[in-house]
Amino acid sequence: MAYETLIIEHEEPILIIKLNRPNALNALNSKLLEELNSALTDADNNDSVRTIILTGSEKAFAAGADIKEMISKSFVDMFYKNFFSNDLDRIQATRKPIIAAVAGYALGGGCELAMRCDFILAADSAKFGQPEINLGVMAGFGGTQLLSKFVGKSKAMEMHLTGRNMDAGEAERSGLVSRVVPAEDLLKEAKAVAYKIAEKSMLSTMGIKESINRSFEIGMSEGILFERRIFNALFSTEDKKEGMSAFIEKRTPKFEDK
Repeated sequence: MAYETLIIEHEEPILIIKLNRPNALNALNSKLLEELNSALTDADNNDSVRTIILTGSEKAFAAGADIKEMISKSFVDMFYKNFFSNDLDRIQATRKPIIAAVAGYALGGGCELAMRCDFILAADSAKFGQPEINLGVMAGFGGTQLLSKFVGKSKAMEMHLTGRNMDAGEAERSGLVSRVVPAEDLLKEAKAVAYKIAEKSMLSTMGIKESINRSFEIGMSEGILFERRIFNALFSTEDKKEGMSAFIEKRTPKFEDK
């Protein structure tokens, strides 16, 4: 299958999926997530694929969700169509291991996408963050739930409330990423890890993945649903319109708390 927003490389037994929206720093839009959903489904059903690497460019893994696609959305649009949610949920439902190889920016939806993978290998250039508050909204694809599980309540709360980014070193110290490697070695190291996993029993691999994920998911489904509803509701506010308009117009937003 030909993809518009992904580059697929099958180096049996590894499948490399590269996000490919270079002019938008790999910002997540409906087309990209739909294609990613399709690629992961095909990989799960392909016996020649035993491990998956999800990566972006040197500049950005994914710099967030596509604001231009969301700026006109209302609460009804977000709630009724469950915007983005089904495609992102598919990532965690993939039974084969997914390694996120992150260089550059992994912000907002990009950070949430990386956290939904099984573990993160980070280049020393990587930067993680949940800056949605600067747009007059909040994380809506699992960020409040997932980041707090990785780094703890205090650091997660600070990052969500201030929009501060975390560099690769801090991400490793905080437990967000498995390891940090030089940017030029990122894909090489991700492949080495993927090959090592591919050598193992697929039944054991799937069992380990399911068991570890279950420990994080008890009680999380309700939390993510709650987050999603609040996120959707914020699309009815004037601050959302102002925050996203300011982003597009490259100016400082003026929020009025309404």
